[in-house]
Amino acid sequence: MSADSTILLAQAPKFTPPSIEYSSLSPLLIVFVVALVGVLVDAFAPRAARHVIQPILAGGGFIAALVAVAVLHGRHAVLASRAVAIDAPTLFMQGTILVFALLSVLLVAERRLDSSGGAIVASAAITPGSKGSTAQQTSTHMQTEAYPLMVFSVTGMMLFVASNNLLVMFVALEILSLPLYLLAGLARRRRLLSQEAAMKYFLLGAFSSAFFLYGVAFAYGFAGSVELGKIADAVGDAGKNDLYLYLSLALLAVGLFFKIGAAPFHSWTPDVYQGSPTPVTAFMAAGTKVAAFGALLRVFYVAFGGLRWDWRPVLWTVAILTMVVGAVLALTQRDIKRMLAYSAIAHAGFLLVGLAGTNTDGLRGSMFYLVTYGFTTIAAFAVVSLVRTGDGEASDLSQWRGLGRTSPLLAGTFSFLLLALAGIPLTSGFTGKFAVFQAAIEGDATPLVVVALVCSAIAAFFYVRVIVLMFFSEPLAEGPVVVTRPTLTFATVGIGTVATLVLGVAPQPLLDLANTAATSGFVR
Repeated sequence: MSADSTILLAQAPKFTPPSIEYSSLSPLLIVFVVALVGVLVDAFAPRAARHVIQPILAGGGFIAALVAVAVLHGRHAVLASRAVAIDAPTLFMQGTILVFALLSVLLVAERRLDSSGGAIVASAAITPGSKGSTAQQTSTHMQTEAYPLMVFSVTGMMLFVASNNLLVMFVALEILSLPLYLLAGLARRRRLLSQEAAMKYFLLGAFSSAFFLYGVAFAYGFAGSVELGKIADAVGDAGKNDLYLYLSLALLAVGLFFKIGAAPFHSWTPDVYQGSPTPVTAFMAAGTKVAAFGALLRVFYVAFGGLRWDWRPVLWTVAILTMVVGAVLALTQRDIKRMLAYSAIAHAGFLLVGLAGTNTDGLRGSMFYLVTYGFTTIAAFAVVSLVRTGDGEASDLSQWRGLGRTSPLLAGTFSFLLLALAGIPLTSGFTGKFAVFQAAIEGDATPLVVVALVCSAIAAFFYVRVIVLMFFSEPLAEGPVVVTRPTLTFATVGIGTVATLVLGVAPQPLLDLANTAATSGFVR
């Protein structure tokens, strides 16, 4: 080596590895390790053992991670070269994701699938909806690879809401999305519809990722950094006509709007909900929405908070369009899962109403709403997986006729959940809507609240229509049948229904927790 080379090497700056507080990252690390162990179990464990080990491993990992989140309560830190932020909103949303993931594991853990991918137990007894009704009992097992895929997706969701760096956020977006594309295609007997759902979800995710990545590039071109705090500092110093700034904001917003299912970026969301196995649909509907809104809140409140008067009118437009599209198109649906999909789109609009408040109350209301919506939605899809005909799940609304006469308890539970989604008082749906609407009013967004109330009234119609079909219509000759012994699915329905009731009657503890998280705010 020459003397000049030796001098250059001596003068070169030494690489210092980033300091990482592993204790603060423990929830993420626990879930990631569980996902890796799940892959090894699926590769090497006997087939019969996998059906026992995988749900216990996934559920135990989520519980351990939830305990770690509780231990970190009150922690505020920016870790891993300022790429990951641990703060009160992050921990609140990570805990919410873990709870929903745990409920989803209960749905997936039912040992067998019927023709439409819903959970069923091999020895399940069937209660016929009318004389001559039958139900297929199949011997196909739930693919055990669903568990590590679900755990990997939860890892991405938890990192997504904690990202303090746009590149890390993009990586988290891919980690949460790629397993979901595979999970959407796991329904066996309805393979074509399920594969179509997986392909459409993949294309939606590709659009989302492309827009988001272009936004990251323009953000770097504008601020010289992809760290949210530095982007916020650059926004404060920027002029009003900086092209890169507004392009980055627009593209990042579009990428995130795809993930939350906001109109007009919702196009194939109902197809994905319809074609995916019902337990997977429940997981996507609850978990992905929390993760996407967590990232959206962090980007808008932290990186582009200084531009709120510029992005607020656009947010109003997207919120109104999302609520109207979700509520109106749900009226035309005959498939129960597609109806719930458009309901999810409408609820995304209601959540955007809280974000439009651009205040601490909006952050608090949005986090509370995410919890209430998730519990109700998972329970609703769990009920859908229990109601079936001789050909599989009772997907068409006409097949739900008379369910209240043959299975009054299940029909009554589903009616309660639908009324909660409609926002009827004494349910969590009413409390959640009240929280976000109040935040919007305090943020001078009263016209937006008026539109939201009108859309809520429209949405109530298609919820009540299902209730009328169940209780005030004669069942068809091949009426609905109800699986009577899938214990874990019934447990999921019970937990979701109780949470919906408790958060409607006594919401204050969770509201206080959300208020503490919102008041503490995001770290930069």
